[in-house]
Amino acid sequence: MKRNTKQREEVWQVLESTPEFVSAQELHQKLRSGGSTIGLATVYRTLNALAEEGSADALSIEGENLYRACSPGHHHHLICRVCGATTEIEAGEVEAWAKSIAAEHGYGDPQHIVDIFGTCRSCQSGVAPSP
Repeated sequence: MKRNTKQREEVWQVLESTPEFVSAQELHQKLRSGGSTIGLATVYRTLNALAEEGSADALSIEGENLYRACSPGHHHHLICRVCGATTEIEAGEVEAWAKSIAAEHGYGDPQHIVDIFGTCRSCQSGVAPSP
């Protein structure tokens, strides 16, 4: 575990209070708007460290990494393509399939990432989700 610096704590607090996936630039802007003097490079380093240790999820969309605070342990996401709302889900069938398909092809210790993109109920009904 990395030491808890003031800058790391600032990044974590903003990330944890942001329910949707956010880019390093967006998070940096939120920090600066709140009066922080933290640099963009520090935000990138901190987000990458949080993702590596499992405190944040990282998702790459169109070449841009997006981050979100997450629960510990392996999990999957439902992500709204319209508003970015994200729900962590369990997917026992996916876990079983990954193990089965890996074994079928002679692979051991399978790892995978599964994110499901769709349109949330609020966006389908035209009602903006509450923050």
